[in-house]
Amino acid sequence: MEAPFALSLRQGNALRLHDLNAAAERAGLHRGMSHADARAFCPALISRPADPAGDARFLHALARWATRWCPWVGLEAPDGLVLDVTGATHLWGGEGEMLADMRQRFARAGLTPRLGLADTRGAAWALAHTGEGVAAPGETAAALAPLPVAALRLPPEMAITAERLGLRTIGDLATLPRAALARRFGPEMMRRLDQASGALTEEISPLPEAPRFALRLTLPEPIGLAEDVMAGAERLLGVLCERLGAQDKGARVLRLTLRRVDQAASQVELRLAAPMRDARRILPLFRRGVEEADAGFGIDQLRLEALDLAPLGARQTGPGGALPQADLEDLITRIGHRIGLENILRALPADSHIPERAFQIAPAAFSTPGHGWTAPRPRPIRLFAPEPIEAAGPTPPRRFRWRRMQMTTARATGPERIAPEWWLPDDHWARGLRDYWRIETREGRRLWLYHTPQSPGWFVQGEFA
Repeated sequence: MEAPFALSLRQGNALRLHDLNAAAERAGLHRGMSHADARAFCPALISRPADPAGDARFLHALARWATRWCPWVGLEAPDGLVLDVTGATHLWGGEGEMLADMRQRFARAGLTPRLGLADTRGAAWALAHTGEGVAAPGETAAALAPLPVAALRLPPEMAITAERLGLRTIGDLATLPRAALARRFGPEMMRRLDQASGALTEEISPLPEAPRFALRLTLPEPIGLAEDVMAGAERLLGVLCERLGAQDKGARVLRLTLRRVDQAASQVELRLAAPMRDARRILPLFRRGVEEADAGFGIDQLRLEALDLAPLGARQTGPGGALPQADLEDLITRIGHRIGLENILRALPADSHIPERAFQIAPAAFSTPGHGWTAPRPRPIRLFAPEPIEAAGPTPPRRFRWRRMQMTTARATGPERIAPEWWLPDDHWARGLRDYWRIETREGRRLWLYHTPQSPGWFVQGEFA
């Protein structure tokens, strides 16, 4: 048996039901209900956090897939699609056959759609949202008459007011004089009624096609020299970067495909350290891959495509016209082409007073330089796992042995007491508080020592320059 299931979404300071299945509706739950009340009414409720952004992406993908039935597919936010099947139903054998094919294919994809078919967009929406239904041509008014007023896509307040006045169905509204309805409910009620009946047309705007950032250059004669290939890539790259600029985007991954006369192909993939659309900067980065590509008996076609795009607005240039970070990004790209962008790392500041948690390591190509490297006191240039030394007492030892070397304390600065983060359990801080000291030794080593007063012991954790 199907268990009650709901998606929850935080609205303000309250967690409310965003969507739910039929079992949850049968249990008396509804959208907008607080999560706490829902659990009180239905203890067996299973809930998960909603993902509106993910739902929107899925709906866009579903809209592209739905073009198999007709070319005009638009979005009916937040959870529906609208299709203009005029002139397309005969390709499937009729309206009934098209709807049957839709149900079958949606079921195969694990989806349960609610379908509505009518002469108007408003009537189709009403039928789909009040239970599946098909309005025969010319019978739209009869199909809408028994449906509730809310099926007209009215604001909730307006629908509730109409029901309180005894106007529970669309048929009840249709029997009243239009002038009286307009005075009581305003133009919104009349607009929705006219859209549902067809007196007022309602267009369907299909989703615009996503721009494609791919270009192809077919050559009259095969080429094989790297310089010739680079010249062709330069022509393609200039046009591609212009298209990227028109969309305020930059490319993170570019692929240059070199098709040979024997129909085989070589690919040169360039992964950039940052989104770019400057052809002058990108072109030299292709040279190494082009020189290593096998031209065979000649290359007769070049194809350049941007595979990974990211928003890239206007960027401030320096006095010489170059971007301030351009040289660093190009260097990361060149090195990353050899060893992988994921292997070039940088340290970023983290919000923690614990020394080993005050930074995090991230790939340099997918992060920006961090700011705010501040500490209440100087920190060592090298930080390593605590290494115990033999010493007693709360003050730094005059002599101690570390890494098989005998050290003599010349100067000690401290202590700096650091408390553990009690909300984050850490076995390394099981001894509790730490009193840190900066130790300058006569042997020239400048070490960072700490003492644990709660469980007496001395440790070396870092070394200063």
